[in-house]
This record gives sequence, structure tokens and C-alpha cells, in this order.
Amino acid sequence: MPDAPIAIAIVEDNAAVRAELERIVSATGQYRCVGACAGGAQALDLIPKLRPQVVLMDIRLPGLSGIECTRQLKMLLPDTPILMLTVYNNDELIFQALEAGASGYLLKRFQRDEILQAIADVLHGGAPMSAEVARKVVQSFRKPAAARSETGALTPREEDLMRLLAAGFASKEIADKLSISYTTVCKHLGNIYRKLHVQSRTEAVVKYLKTS
Repeated sequence: MPDAPIAIAIVEDNAAVRAELERIVSATGQYRCVGACAGGAQALDLIPKLRPQVVLMDIRLPGLSGIECTRQLKMLLPDTPILMLTVYNNDELIFQALEAGASGYLLKRFQRDEILQAIADVLHGGAPMSAEVARKVVQSFRKPAAARSETGALTPREEDLMRLLAAGFASKEIADKLSISYTTVCKHLGNIYRKLHVQSRTEAVVKYLKTS
């Protein structure tokens, strides 16, 4: 029997964008949209009941913001990854969203394949970001070298992967550049997270840059 489609919830106030996201998600057959909300209050009421496996969240919502909605949803569904979607390439909003518990941050210029790959990434424990967002994260945390006790434990291959991660490449792109499988990249990421005592791609990049 084939696996059941992965449940996705969408929170987006723009009806056209919401419909397009539903279409992208549902067209694959691998995912299904279990709920599409137009605002944060509706999302807080509906999404905990639906228990989706991934939430796509607009950062700018009427009333309750997407950042605050994310913060409250993470208290109710701590293991559910939330991908932020926005037209705003704004440093402050990026870090507020990540601090609220977002697992990734994509600008709304995303292509169909990019959003589907981002969903796959968060389901494997990654933290996908648009390349320009990742660069902002990298620039904000680039500091002088510190103790390398943890990053020094990384293997040469893990170091290669971290350099690409810090440059903003997605997991699939890293797999192509290193000539390894996507599954192998995910395994390396798991080992890196364990060695660096972090739980996300963003935390790993921050710690790596602080100690490199």
C-alpha cells in the first residue's frame, strides 16, 4: 500500500497566493493540503486540530502576525516545522521569525520546485532558506574566531558540507556539488547537529561561523 500523502497546512491572507500554494502542494500527489487559513487567529484555532506535518506561514498577516502565530503554534505543536513565506527581505523580520521557531524562510519569488524541495528539507530535519536570506544570516553572525573544540570534531567531508551550508546552498545542491546522494547529505547533517549540539541548519551555520 502506498504511503499516505504528507499533510500540509497553509496560512496566507492573499487568496490568490493561498490558492497557488494549495495547487502546488496538491498537484504532486505526495502532499495534500489539509487546511488553508486566511489569518493567524483562524490558524491557531484550526491547525492544532489538523496536526499537519508541515505549515507554510505568511509572515505578514492581518491582526495576529505570522511571527506571533508561529510562536504560539510552536508551543502547541513543538515538533511541527513551520516554513515562513514572505516578500520581505528584512533582517529584523528574518531573525524574529527564526527566534519564534520557524524552520526555514523563503522569499515569495520561490519557484514550484523550490517550495517542494523546502518541504522535503524540513521533513528531513533541515532548515531551508532562499540563498539571499541565508547570506544575511551568515553575514549577521560572522565574528572573529573562537574556540574550535566542537567544530574541530567535524570530519573533512562534514567541513566541506558546512562550508556549502554556510554559503546558502540547499541540501539537494550540496548533494550535487559533493557528488553524494540527498540521503547522505541528510545523514551528514544529523551527525553535524549532534557534534555541534544544535537542532537546526541555522544554529549549525551560526556556531560554525563563530568558530571558524
